[in-house]
Amino acid sequence: MTTETEAGRPAETAAVEHVLTVDCAESPGIVHAVSGFLLEHGCNIIDIKQYGDRGEGHFFLRVHFSSATEAFSTGELRRDFEPLAAEWAMNWQLEPHGRKRRVLVMVSKFGHCLNDLLFRARTGDLPVEIVAVVSNHTDHEELVKWHGIPFFHLPVTKETKPAQEARLLELVDEFDVELVVLARYMQVLSDELSAKLAGRTINIHHSFLPSFKGAKPYHQAYERGVKTVGATAHYVNAELDEGPIISQQLIDVDHTYTAEDLVAVGRDAECKALSNAVRWHCEGRILLLGNRTVILR
Repeated sequence: MTTETEAGRPAETAAVEHVLTVDCAESPGIVHAVSGFLLEHGCNIIDIKQYGDRGEGHFFLRVHFSSATEAFSTGELRRDFEPLAAEWAMNWQLEPHGRKRRVLVMVSKFGHCLNDLLFRARTGDLPVEIVAVVSNHTDHEELVKWHGIPFFHLPVTKETKPAQEARLLELVDEFDVELVVLARYMQVLSDELSAKLAGRTINIHHSFLPSFKGAKPYHQAYERGVKTVGATAHYVNAELDEGPIISQQLIDVDHTYTAEDLVAVGRDAECKALSNAVRWHCEGRILLLGNRTVILR
Protein backbone atom coordinates (compact mmCIF):
# COMPACT_ATOMS: atom_id res chain seq x y z
CA MET A 1 0.00 0.00 0.00
CA THR A 2 1.19 3.55 -0.74
CA THR A 3 0.15 7.12 0.04
CA GLU A 4 1.33 10.39 -1.48
CA THR A 5 3.88 12.72 0.10
CA GLU A 6 3.47 16.53 0.02
CA ALA A 7 5.67 16.58 -3.08
CA GLY A 8 3.27 14.21 -4.81
CA ARG A 9 5.61 11.22 -4.68
CA PRO A 10 4.24 7.90 -3.45
CA ALA A 11 5.33 6.94 0.05
CA GLU A 12 5.25 3.46 1.52
CA THR A 13 2.59 2.82 4.16
CA ALA A 14 3.59 0.43 6.90
CA ALA A 15 1.71 -2.85 6.80
CA VAL A 16 0.25 -4.76 9.72
CA GLU A 17 0.67 -8.53 9.61
CA HIS A 18 -1.54 -11.22 11.15
CA VAL A 19 -1.72 -15.01 11.29
CA LEU A 20 -5.01 -16.86 10.93
CA THR A 21 -5.23 -20.56 11.82
CA VAL A 22 -8.30 -22.65 11.05
CA ASP A 23 -9.38 -26.26 11.44
CA CYS A 24 -12.78 -27.72 10.58
CA ALA A 25 -14.48 -30.56 8.78
CA GLU A 26 -13.12 -30.96 5.26
CA SER A 27 -15.34 -29.50 2.56
CA PRO A 28 -14.86 -27.84 -0.85
CA GLY A 29 -14.64 -24.06 -0.78
CA ILE A 30 -12.92 -23.38 2.53
CA VAL A 31 -9.80 -21.79 1.03
CA HIS A 32 -11.95 -19.80 -1.37
CA ALA A 33 -14.07 -18.49 1.50
CA VAL A 34 -11.07 -17.48 3.63
CA SER A 35 -9.15 -15.88 0.75
CA GLY A 36 -12.31 -14.05 -0.28
CA PHE A 37 -12.68 -12.66 3.24
CA LEU A 38 -9.10 -11.40 3.16
CA LEU A 39 -9.59 -9.82 -0.26
CA GLU A 40 -12.72 -8.02 0.93
CA HIS A 41 -10.71 -6.60 3.83
CA GLY A 42 -7.86 -5.37 1.65
CA CYS A 43 -5.40 -7.99 2.87
CA ASN A 44 -2.49 -9.54 1.02
CA ILE A 45 -1.54 -13.19 1.60
CA ILE A 46 2.17 -13.56 2.40
CA ASP A 47 2.23 -17.29 3.11
CA ILE A 48 -0.40 -20.02 3.17
CA LYS A 49 -0.17 -23.63 4.36
CA GLN A 50 -2.99 -26.16 4.27
CA TYR A 51 -3.56 -29.86 4.92
CA GLY A 52 -6.58 -32.08 4.48
CA ASP A 53 -6.57 -35.33 6.44
CA ARG A 54 -8.57 -37.69 4.25
CA GLY A 55 -8.81 -40.40 6.85
CA GLU A 56 -10.29 -38.10 9.47
CA GLY A 57 -12.10 -35.82 7.02
CA HIS A 58 -10.57 -32.76 8.68
CA PHE A 59 -9.00 -29.64 7.18
CA PHE A 60 -6.24 -27.39 8.54
CA LEU A 61 -5.17 -23.95 7.32
CA ARG A 62 -2.63 -21.30 8.37
CA VAL A 63 -2.53 -17.95 6.57
CA HIS A 64 0.06 -15.23 7.17
CA PHE A 65 -1.28 -11.99 5.68
CA SER A 66 -0.75 -8.24 5.74
CA SER A 67 -2.96 -5.17 5.55
CA ALA A 68 -2.48 -1.42 5.56
CA THR A 69 -2.30 0.28 8.94
CA GLU A 70 -5.43 2.33 8.26
CA ALA A 71 -7.44 -0.74 7.31
CA PHE A 72 -8.79 -3.11 9.97
CA SER A 73 -7.55 -3.67 13.52
CA THR A 74 -7.05 -7.13 15.01
CA GLY A 75 -10.31 -6.78 16.91
CA GLU A 76 -12.22 -5.74 13.79
CA LEU A 77 -10.81 -8.61 11.76
CA ARG A 78 -11.83 -11.06 14.50
CA ARG A 79 -15.31 -9.57 14.71
CA ASP A 80 -15.82 -9.72 10.95
CA PHE A 81 -14.46 -13.26 10.67
CA GLU A 82 -16.82 -14.71 13.29
CA PRO A 83 -19.83 -15.19 10.96
CA LEU A 84 -17.68 -17.00 8.39
CA ALA A 85 -16.17 -19.19 11.10
CA ALA A 86 -19.64 -20.04 12.40
CA GLU A 87 -20.85 -20.90 8.90
CA TRP A 88 -18.08 -23.46 8.46
CA ALA A 89 -18.00 -24.58 12.13
CA MET A 90 -14.34 -23.58 12.39
CA ASN A 91 -11.97 -23.67 15.31
CA TRP A 92 -9.83 -20.62 14.68
CA GLN A 93 -7.40 -18.05 16.01
CA LEU A 94 -6.34 -14.70 14.57
CA GLU A 95 -3.28 -13.07 16.11
CA PRO A 96 -0.84 -10.29 15.21
CA HIS A 97 2.20 -11.82 13.51
CA GLY A 98 5.25 -11.97 15.74
CA ARG A 99 3.37 -11.27 18.97
CA LYS A 100 5.46 -12.50 21.88
CA ARG A 101 3.66 -15.11 23.98
CA ARG A 102 3.95 -14.94 27.75
CA VAL A 103 5.82 -18.06 28.90
CA LEU A 104 6.46 -19.58 32.32
CA VAL A 105 9.34 -22.07 32.45
CA MET A 106 9.61 -24.88 34.99
CA VAL A 107 12.95 -26.57 35.71
CA SER A 108 14.64 -28.86 38.22
CA LYS A 109 18.41 -29.45 38.45
CA PHE A 110 19.35 -29.86 34.76
CA GLY A 111 19.65 -26.35 33.32
CA HIS A 112 20.65 -26.78 29.66
CA CYS A 113 17.14 -26.42 28.23
CA LEU A 114 16.38 -23.47 30.51
CA ASN A 115 19.62 -21.75 29.51
CA ASP A 116 18.88 -22.33 25.82
CA LEU A 117 15.38 -20.85 26.13
CA LEU A 118 16.65 -17.84 28.09
CA PHE A 119 19.29 -17.14 25.43
CA ARG A 120 16.84 -17.53 22.52
CA ALA A 121 14.29 -15.29 24.22
CA ARG A 122 16.92 -12.64 25.05
CA THR A 123 18.25 -12.53 21.48
CA GLY A 124 14.78 -12.48 19.91
CA ASP A 125 15.22 -15.88 18.30
CA LEU A 126 11.96 -17.06 19.88
CA PRO A 127 8.73 -15.01 19.85
CA VAL A 128 8.36 -15.31 23.62
CA GLU A 129 8.59 -13.26 26.78
CA ILE A 130 9.68 -15.46 29.67
CA VAL A 131 7.77 -13.84 32.51
CA ALA A 132 8.70 -16.24 35.34
CA VAL A 133 10.72 -19.35 36.15
CA VAL A 134 9.56 -21.91 38.72
CA SER A 135 11.77 -24.61 40.16
CA ASN A 136 11.67 -27.18 42.94
CA HIS A 137 15.39 -26.43 43.47
CA THR A 138 17.43 -23.23 43.75
CA ASP A 139 20.31 -24.24 41.44
CA HIS A 140 19.41 -21.78 38.67
CA GLU A 141 18.11 -18.86 40.71
CA GLU A 142 21.09 -16.59 40.04
CA LEU A 143 21.04 -17.33 36.29
CA VAL A 144 17.37 -16.46 36.05
CA LYS A 145 17.74 -13.29 38.09
CA TRP A 146 20.69 -12.23 35.91
CA HIS A 147 18.23 -12.25 33.01
CA GLY A 148 15.93 -9.99 35.04
CA ILE A 149 13.21 -12.62 35.34
CA PRO A 150 11.34 -13.44 38.57
CA PHE A 151 12.37 -16.80 40.09
CA PHE A 152 10.09 -18.82 42.34
CA HIS A 153 11.35 -21.70 44.46
CA LEU A 154 8.46 -24.10 44.95
CA PRO A 155 9.78 -27.30 46.56
CA VAL A 156 7.47 -30.28 46.31
CA THR A 157 6.88 -33.45 48.30
CA LYS A 158 4.03 -35.91 48.21
CA GLU A 159 2.42 -34.06 51.11
CA THR A 160 2.93 -30.53 49.74
CA LYS A 161 2.19 -31.23 46.06
CA PRO A 162 -1.45 -29.97 46.10
CA ALA A 163 -0.40 -26.68 47.71
CA GLN A 164 2.60 -26.34 45.38
CA GLU A 165 0.44 -26.84 42.29
CA ALA A 166 -2.15 -24.41 43.61
CA ARG A 167 0.59 -21.79 43.96
CA LEU A 168 1.75 -22.55 40.42
CA LEU A 169 -1.75 -21.86 39.09
CA GLU A 170 -1.76 -18.58 41.02
CA LEU A 171 1.46 -17.59 39.23
CA VAL A 172 -0.03 -18.57 35.86
CA ASP A 173 -2.91 -16.19 36.53
CA GLU A 174 -0.76 -13.49 38.11
CA PHE A 175 1.62 -13.31 35.15
CA ASP A 176 -1.09 -13.85 32.52
CA VAL A 177 0.81 -16.91 31.25
CA GLU A 178 -0.09 -18.29 27.83
CA LEU A 179 2.32 -21.23 27.73
CA VAL A 180 4.00 -23.35 30.41
CA VAL A 181 7.25 -25.05 29.38
CA LEU A 182 8.66 -27.97 31.37
CA ALA A 183 12.38 -27.59 30.64
CA ARG A 184 13.54 -30.81 32.30
CA TYR A 185 11.18 -30.33 35.23
CA MET A 186 11.51 -33.72 36.87
CA GLN A 187 8.16 -33.86 38.64
CA VAL A 188 4.99 -35.45 37.30
CA LEU A 189 2.08 -33.02 37.14
CA SER A 190 -1.16 -34.18 38.74
CA ASP A 191 -4.08 -35.14 36.52
CA GLU A 192 -5.98 -32.09 37.77
CA LEU A 193 -3.19 -29.67 36.90
CA SER A 194 -2.60 -31.34 33.52
CA ALA A 195 -6.28 -30.89 32.70
CA LYS A 196 -6.29 -27.22 33.71
CA LEU A 197 -3.23 -26.50 31.55
CA ALA A 198 -4.28 -28.72 28.63
CA GLY A 199 -3.08 -27.46 25.25
CA ARG A 200 -0.74 -24.90 26.78
CA THR A 201 1.93 -27.02 28.48
CA ILE A 202 4.93 -28.43 26.59
CA ASN A 203 7.32 -31.00 28.05
CA ILE A 204 10.73 -32.18 26.84
CA HIS A 205 11.33 -35.89 27.33
CA HIS A 206 14.92 -37.04 27.03
CA SER A 207 14.07 -39.95 24.77
CA PHE A 208 12.70 -40.65 21.33
CA LEU A 209 9.13 -41.42 22.43
CA PRO A 210 7.28 -43.76 22.46
CA SER A 211 10.44 -45.72 23.31
CA PHE A 212 12.09 -45.54 26.74
CA LYS A 213 9.49 -43.75 28.82
CA GLY A 214 9.81 -42.81 32.47
CA ALA A 215 13.05 -42.48 34.43
CA LYS A 216 16.59 -42.71 33.02
CA PRO A 217 15.65 -43.29 29.36
CA TYR A 218 19.26 -42.88 28.16
CA HIS A 219 20.31 -45.71 30.46
CA GLN A 220 17.45 -47.80 29.09
CA ALA A 221 18.66 -47.00 25.58
CA TYR A 222 22.20 -47.99 26.49
CA GLU A 223 21.00 -51.37 27.76
CA ARG A 224 19.26 -51.95 24.41
CA GLY A 225 22.36 -51.00 22.41
CA VAL A 226 20.62 -48.31 20.37
CA LYS A 227 22.34 -46.67 17.40
CA THR A 228 20.45 -43.40 17.71
CA VAL A 229 19.32 -41.38 20.72
CA GLY A 230 16.86 -38.55 20.67
CA ALA A 231 14.51 -36.23 22.46
CA THR A 232 10.79 -35.58 22.16
CA ALA A 233 8.84 -32.40 22.87
CA HIS A 234 5.15 -33.02 23.44
CA TYR A 235 2.03 -31.53 24.96
CA VAL A 236 1.29 -32.67 28.49
CA ASN A 237 -1.80 -34.70 29.28
CA ALA A 238 -2.88 -36.96 32.13
CA GLU A 239 -0.95 -39.94 30.74
CA LEU A 240 2.79 -39.88 31.52
CA ASP A 241 4.80 -39.18 28.34
CA GLU A 242 1.74 -39.91 26.16
CA GLY A 243 0.74 -36.40 25.06
CA PRO A 244 0.65 -35.33 21.39
CA ILE A 245 4.17 -35.25 19.95
CA ILE A 246 5.33 -31.92 18.52
CA SER A 247 9.04 -32.18 17.73
CA GLN A 248 11.71 -34.89 17.77
CA GLN A 249 15.47 -34.81 17.26
CA LEU A 250 17.87 -37.70 16.68
CA ILE A 251 21.65 -38.11 17.10
CA ASP A 252 23.63 -41.06 15.74
CA VAL A 253 25.66 -43.05 18.28
CA ASP A 254 27.47 -46.38 18.31
CA HIS A 255 28.69 -49.16 20.59
CA THR A 256 31.51 -47.04 22.02
CA TYR A 257 29.11 -44.68 23.81
CA THR A 258 28.58 -45.24 27.51
CA ALA A 259 25.29 -44.42 29.21
CA GLU A 260 26.86 -41.17 30.43
CA ASP A 261 27.97 -40.36 26.86
CA LEU A 262 24.38 -40.78 25.68
CA VAL A 263 23.20 -38.39 28.38
CA ALA A 264 25.77 -35.83 27.26
CA VAL A 265 25.04 -35.95 23.53
CA GLY A 266 21.32 -36.01 24.22
CA ARG A 267 21.39 -32.52 25.69
CA ASP A 268 21.71 -30.91 22.26
CA ALA A 269 18.76 -32.93 20.97
CA GLU A 270 16.68 -31.87 23.96
CA CYS A 271 17.40 -28.16 23.47
CA LYS A 272 16.62 -28.26 19.76
CA ALA A 273 13.43 -30.32 20.07
CA LEU A 274 12.11 -28.08 22.84
CA SER A 275 12.94 -24.76 21.15
CA ASN A 276 11.29 -25.98 17.93
CA ALA A 277 8.14 -26.95 19.81
CA VAL A 278 7.96 -23.62 21.61
CA ARG A 279 8.54 -21.71 18.37
CA TRP A 280 5.87 -23.59 16.42
CA HIS A 281 3.34 -23.24 19.23
CA CYS A 282 3.92 -19.51 19.57
CA GLU A 283 3.81 -18.96 15.81
CA GLY A 284 0.42 -20.68 15.59
CA ARG A 285 1.72 -23.58 13.52
CA ILE A 286 0.44 -26.48 15.65
CA LEU A 287 -3.08 -27.84 15.37
CA LEU A 288 -4.37 -30.91 17.20
CA LEU A 289 -6.02 -33.93 15.60
CA GLY A 290 -6.91 -36.26 18.45
CA ASN A 291 -3.63 -37.31 20.04
CA ARG A 292 -1.64 -36.22 16.99
CA THR A 293 -0.39 -32.84 15.88
CA VAL A 294 -0.58 -31.18 12.48
CA ILE A 295 2.28 -28.70 12.09
CA LEU A 296 1.91 -26.22 9.24
CA ARG A 297 5.44 -24.99 8.47
